Formats: sequence, C-alpha cells, structure tokens
Amino acid sequence: MFIKKKINWEKTTFWFVFATLVMSTGFSLVNVITAPSKPVVGQAFVKLRSDYVLMLIQCIMGMIIMFLPSMLERKWKINIPGFMHIVFVFFLYAAIYLGEVRSFYYKIPHWDTVLHTFSGAMIGALGFSIVKLLNDSEKVQINLSPLFVAVFAFSFALAIGALWEIYEFAFDKLLGLNMQKFAHEDGSLMMGRAALADTMKDLIVDSLGALATSITGFISLKFKKGWLEKFEVTRSRKANM
Repeated sequence: MFIKKKINWEKTTFWFVFATLVMSTGFSLVNVITAPSKPVVGQAFVKLRSDYVLMLIQCIMGMIIMFLPSMLERKWKINIPGFMHIVFVFFLYAAIYLGEVRSFYYKIPHWDTVLHTFSGAMIGALGFSIVKLLNDSEKVQINLSPLFVAVFAFSFALAIGALWEIYEFAFDKLLGLNMQKFAHEDGSLMMGRAALADTMKDLIVDSLGALATSITGFISLKFKKGWLEKFEVTRSRKANM
C-alpha cells in the first residue's frame, strides 16, 4: 500500500529561502567587485557598488537571522509554532530577496509599507507571547491584566520599530547606503520633508500594525477567544519537568 509522505512545510520553506539567499549572496558579492562606484555620465541608470554592498549585508544577515528561532528554542527551552516560523521566514524572503535583490521596494508601490505594517503586527504578537511566558513561569509570579498586556505588546512593537530605524540610519551613515530611502533609485537625493517621509511612514505603519494586533489580543484575552494561539511561543515540556 502506497503511503503518501507528508510534506514538512516548515523545513521546506526554510531551506528554499536559505538557498535563495545563498545564491543572492554570491550574486551580490560578484557585483560588489564589478559594479561602478559612481554614476557614469551619459550612461543609463545602473546599480552602484554601494547598492550591492547593502544587498550583500542584507543577505548575510538574513541567513544568520533565519537560525535565530531554533537557537532561542534550544537556549531558552521554548517552542515556537511552526506557523509563526514559516511566516517569519517568508517575511525575510519578501524583505530581502524580493525587496532588495529583485528591487520590489522601487518596482512595487507600497511594498515597504506593507512589510512594515506586517512586521509591526507580528512583533506585537511576539509581545503577547513574552508576557504569556512570564505568566507561565514559576520563577516570575505575575498575573497581568489583558489591557496591560495589550499596552506592553504595542509599546514593544514600537520600540523594535524605532531601533530598526536607528540601525538603518547608522548603516546609511557608516557605509553610504540607502536603507532609509532618502535617495531615489537613480541616486538623486530627496529634499526637505520628502527625505524624512520614508522613516516617518515606517514608524506610523509599524504602530498601526501593532495597534491592530494589540486590539485583537486584548479582545482575545478579555473574552478568552484564543485568536493568537497560532502565534504563541510556549515553554517546552522538558523545561517544565
């Protein structure tokens, strides 16, 4: 009797995205060496060396970050839901490969806005999990109200969003990159409020995504709906033994 083998979508997704980033790293490295460092007068727009440096950094960091969930699971003896892991990996794929390598940030309207809104919502859900882990811990005796948990999740997501913007600003300054999109794809600088628009828009949509998750989580906790269970990080059974 033929038994159809069930596909492990978590591992399949992980290695597909990892392989994509490995190939993108090689592509970026070659172009860091061969791409011009300054625009060529009279030549159609081409990506500069700094663009590929950014691409290379993003790809390498993405590959490292992909292993972060499994490292945290082993170190802190927690279980990260497979669904949340898949969503996390696909987010990296959309942000790094599609966004930077395939230039979706420039080609697809509001691509960056969608990703920031989504990340705000996901980090808000992570904030709920952090409080739940503390509530379930025998070492930390706390029992927080649904409203406080929602406020914490919202604040946590905003803090991570602000730290991300600081990271982008720092690397733009140190390496001459364009992570904060203060310049157009052809290298021409934006002026005045337009140069601030990307950063402020990112923070605003981060807060909207976090607010949506916080309201959903508050209602879920208040009325015991269980809407965020697929995103809840829990303690492993071994840790409780």
